[in-house]
Amino acid sequence: MRSSFVPPRRIKIGDAAAFVGSTPRAIRHYHEIGLLPEPERGGDGRRRYGYEDMIRLLWIRRTAEAGIALDDIRDAFATGTDSAGADSGEAIAGVLERLEDTLAEQEAELRRQRAAVRRMRTEGSRMGLLSDLVTGRLKTLPEGSLRPADLDTLLVTERIFGPLGAAVQATRFIALATHPTLRQESDRVDDAEEALDDSVAVDDPRVARVAAERYAFENALHAHIEESGLSEEDEALCDAWDAAHPETADGGEADPGSGGREAGSMSVLDAVGKMPYDFSPARLRCMELAVELFAHDAPGT
Repeated sequence: MRSSFVPPRRIKIGDAAAFVGSTPRAIRHYHEIGLLPEPERGGDGRRRYGYEDMIRLLWIRRTAEAGIALDDIRDAFATGTDSAGADSGEAIAGVLERLEDTLAEQEAELRRQRAAVRRMRTEGSRMGLLSDLVTGRLKTLPEGSLRPADLDTLLVTERIFGPLGAAVQATRFIALATHPTLRQESDRVDDAEEALDDSVAVDDPRVARVAAERYAFENALHAHIEESGLSEEDEALCDAWDAAHPETADGGEADPGSGGREAGSMSVLDAVGKMPYDFSPARLRCMELAVELFAHDAPGT
């Protein structure tokens, strides 16, 4: 017996949504963003969807379920249409290739994010924010010997000067963490500098006195670093960095940015100028005087 069923040539949006497992609202959104071309409309002015429209809707739903952004799906379809026609095997293969590339990029980013979270959990929230080069320099220190402020300072330094600059600066905090007398004197000088607030005039005698104390402390710290062999470790660290990042033919580093600074990052001068420090005029003058004392001791002066 001959079947009396005749499939419809075109269907309404509600039937289209029910078939593909979507909603009329979602399909209207596809039209709005250019992902699905507007179909023909019936005599009643309503959209009518044909076979090719349904194929496109099934493609959209399946690729969206795979985690592909609608904008990426739209761009892939648009490129496929321009190159070979939306219904050609070549266009479909091109769409799949581009979608696979997108997934690979998402997977790589997800792995990076998971590694960062895992690292922060292992190293601790502050330590885990620093690069491997810096944390490796601090590995030998007992747990809790570094202060949160020390790690914050290294984070800022790494942003400005890169991992190598922060790893070298880490030597200072290693010395302070392993030498209680130096740490105590460091705290004393830091407190004296912080006391030079806005109520202190720049020509106040305390300014020059604290500058001299800073100068004396930094010399003592430097002497300890030299005597303890930490300076030799710094030299070895720099040599290893240079070996891993050889200069190019024009004398520049193979990796962008000095000391491994991020590609496209601002210059050191710009970075320093954008990091705020609430220093009073008296404290700034104290810093200038300390620099002058160091400059006086420099070779050739």
